[in-house]
Amino acid sequence: MSLLARLAPHLPYVRRYARALTGDQTTGDHYVRVALEALAAGDRVLEASLTPRVALYHVFHAIWLSSGAQLEGPRDEQAGDDASRRLMRIAPRSRQAFLLTALEGFTPSEAAQILGVEFPEIERLIAEAQAEIDAELATDVLIIEDEPVIAADIEALVTEIGHTVVDIAATRTEAVDAVARKTPGLVLADIQLADGSSGIDAVKDILARLDVPVIFITAFPERLLTGERPEPTFLITKPFQPETVKAAIGQALFFHPRNTRQAA
Repeated sequence: MSLLARLAPHLPYVRRYARALTGDQTTGDHYVRVALEALAAGDRVLEASLTPRVALYHVFHAIWLSSGAQLEGPRDEQAGDDASRRLMRIAPRSRQAFLLTALEGFTPSEAAQILGVEFPEIERLIAEAQAEIDAELATDVLIIEDEPVIAADIEALVTEIGHTVVDIAATRTEAVDAVARKTPGLVLADIQLADGSSGIDAVKDILARLDVPVIFITAFPERLLTGERPEPTFLITKPFQPETVKAAIGQALFFHPRNTRQAA
């Protein structure tokens, strides 16, 4: 199989990553093109110990760093979308670690291979990016959860990273009423609620009125992963790890087009 054939499935994704990293499509494509030219000319080689996708991103980063990473896209705060402007305000190294794991879906271990750093360094960089995101995107949160202990745990996590829990709803009706009283910037929802009502239906009611990011935290993920409807981007299975919830909150707010704090 030719080099191009091996890399072709991954090129749209490395272009996406390059655009997010640099803040500009033309700049991002330039780096991708230079990386491919270096591979074709034999100036760079894919690491045999890495998967083709990881190896491609590794070469891309080597090219980007060897150029001094000078072509960083427009700094005009009015240029680009909200996510692009926020990305440009995150330190470059933390931005890389965050995008590799949050946008591109690499594991922290794979991100460490791509960036050529040790695993603890990747964890530190991701934590730095997460802290910057949490501080900038602090918002009001509605929790839809019928188990008081679990609701309290989620509330503590949300509060710890700087957000404000405006209400905790145990039923579909309570959730809809809560939104009527105070507009949230984020919804964390269970599926099976106290009176037999559905968190899925509660979220549908809310999304019919608001454009707000939603994270499902549930012991019944199979009820959402049916393939019969658009599946949620953020789905966390109970019992959950606190760091998983924190990361999902940051990602949901960061990549949602409407994520500024909203007043009732």
